[in-house]
Amino acid sequence: MPTPSMEDYIEQIYLLIKDKGYARVSDIAEALSVHPSSVTKMVQKLDKDDYLIYEKYRGLVLTQKGKKTGKRLVERHFLLEQFLRIIGVDESKIYEDVEGMEHHLSWESIDRIGDLVQFFEEDKLRIEQLRIIQKTNEENEN
Repeated sequence: MPTPSMEDYIEQIYLLIKDKGYARVSDIAEALSVHPSSVTKMVQKLDKDDYLIYEKYRGLVLTQKGKKTGKRLVERHFLLEQFLRIIGVDESKIYEDVEGMEHHLSWESIDRIGDLVQFFEEDKLRIEQLRIIQKTNEENEN
């Protein structure tokens, strides 16, 4: 299992390759706001753990294991964003909250959150009912 830091790198590399067709050390460093030397060290570790193949000065490619992990991490991130939107979290807080949550939930918990998102999205009336409950609770707090 990758560490939370490894997950951040795999997720970012996956997104860069998906968007640009490649991921350079400098692109990864910029996206994660870290020094290129930190990226090089992590990329070497990810290579050792078979998530990618890295050749100095030539770039990197994700292995099947890396692609599968990257895809799952991106899906987890998107799912948590959906969940927070559904439960009414302010849009300006969603990204930071997801970053804080995503590494601390088990895959079982992620799957159950997926079930809940599906439950709400299958019938928009459920979301409207949730908003009514939230409004009532806010009024009772004031």
